[in-house]
Amino acid sequence: MRAYRFDDPNSLDALRAREEAVGVPQRGEVLVRVRAVSLNYRDIAVVTGRYVWDSVPGLVPCSDAAGEIVAAGEGVRAFKPGDRVISIFHPRWFGGRPPKGAAMQTYGNGADGWLTEYKVVSQEAVVPLPDGISFEEGATLPCAATTAWTALSGQTPVRAGSTVLTLGTGGVSIFAVQLAKAMGARVIATTSSAGKAERLRALGADEVVNYTEIEAWGQHIRKTYTGGAGVDCVVEVGGPATVAESLRAVRPGGEVVLIGFLSEENPGIDYFLIKGSNAIVRSIGVGDRAALEDLVRAWRGAGLKAVIDKVFDFDDAKGAFEHLQAARHVGKVVIRVGG
Repeated sequence: MRAYRFDDPNSLDALRAREEAVGVPQRGEVLVRVRAVSLNYRDIAVVTGRYVWDSVPGLVPCSDAAGEIVAAGEGVRAFKPGDRVISIFHPRWFGGRPPKGAAMQTYGNGADGWLTEYKVVSQEAVVPLPDGISFEEGATLPCAATTAWTALSGQTPVRAGSTVLTLGTGGVSIFAVQLAKAMGARVIATTSSAGKAERLRALGADEVVNYTEIEAWGQHIRKTYTGGAGVDCVVEVGGPATVAESLRAVRPGGEVVLIGFLSEENPGIDYFLIKGSNAIVRSIGVGDRAALEDLVRAWRGAGLKAVIDKVFDFDDAKGAFEHLQAARHVGKVVIRVGG
């Protein structure tokens, strides 16, 4: 089989396919024929040394995949050959508190990931992919969609009538727009271009603010679109360069959910801004297996469709990484594996 690894752990240009042996599933394991893989910003951050957790060099990249079971080891009861499945982001976090060491057991930074033609995993590390959801779409759900779901359904779940603020047009933000609208929430989104603003409105965003035109967009959103009250939830994917404006946009008692770190700039933490917001600042790491299962049920039940910017062939995996790094995409970047 072919599997991709980075020959140089510090360069996206060093991504190479190599021939490796197909694994044999042992007791409690399944062999998955990978059909599609989706990329996340973390897949670039791991290689460029910007990931929030430590990373092991030379691993197969990518955490998100969909495929079909082709063999099952002894004692496997959850799946049989032919079943369609998707990966879970944290292969050992099934619910409750994250297990010790979970951060270094995720795919791509602590364990071999899914950018390969076949992969052996525990039967607990995949969940069923429902009929009607393609492999390409299913591959987008484990990280970005589950993260958006966790952000919106956490300690203070978003409900009908809530106001949600999303930032940009990356995978998590697009999923957050779709899910928040399905929950009956009002959505305010930020972006940097008129074209992307139209895409956001087409997906259901009620208001769109161009942050390149309005620098103090947090205060602007608070005054202009919430009557000074503030939004209920901010899906904060930008990181240190945007969190201050997110804190200015949120209402007292609302949530700023820390997810991403897209920005290079890091002006430091303003304690008094955090304290003065009277908001809950919650950091999340995607979610557990139960969150993915809940997300898949909600996704299918609401009849939602993933926004896929572009699908690359397996032979052009490097091109997919370059496309993601260019940051001109709207939604997800997917690699199709096999026919």
